[in-house]
Amino acid sequence: MFWNHIAAVYDCFEEIYNKKVYLNTGKTVIESIEKTDDVLECACGTGAISVWIAGVCRQLVATDLAENMLKRAAKKCRSFQNVRFEKADLTNLPYEDNRFDKVVAGNVIHLLEDPRRAVAELERVTRPGGQMIIPTYINRTKKSNVLVTRFLELLGADFKRQFDLMAYRAFFENLGYPSAIYKIVDGKMPCAVAIIRKA
Repeated sequence: MFWNHIAAVYDCFEEIYNKKVYLNTGKTVIESIEKTDDVLECACGTGAISVWIAGVCRQLVATDLAENMLKRAAKKCRSFQNVRFEKADLTNLPYEDNRFDKVVAGNVIHLLEDPRRAVAELERVTRPGGQMIIPTYINRTKKSNVLVTRFLELLGADFKRQFDLMAYRAFFENLGYPSAIYKIVDGKMPCAVAIIRKA
């Protein structure tokens, strides 16, 4: 698996190429997290967002399919007692309905064959009145970041789609979330954080 192979160098790449976004996405995510929240994080990667969530929530379950990513995330969060790490598939989560106050899935939607199924799973495990928080890298324009994306694809990353902000909004509106709120984390490759409240 590509993500297992690059786990050791992922943080380094992000800090060199897209440091501002890498360091600030977690700060933006936790603006929506409260100290009483039970949080599920899907596709946690090396824990760049996890370490922020763990510092403010009641309990965090952080998941990923790549075991090497989970190992790095666990090491990053080793000082927290309120976190557990589990291998889980975002499109088929092993958790009961309405289980979590907040559900986070960072920078993964653009990699999925069936992102609609993933969003449906995120909604299923979010309690009524809770929130789905979905950060995703976006292009400033339809042609920006093409060279970086192609380079990563040559290394083995499998991008299924690319979004600019308008396309990202349209994606969620087409899924029936017209009231989603969007916060932008600016940088070389910006990140749009979609915040969706479950009815």
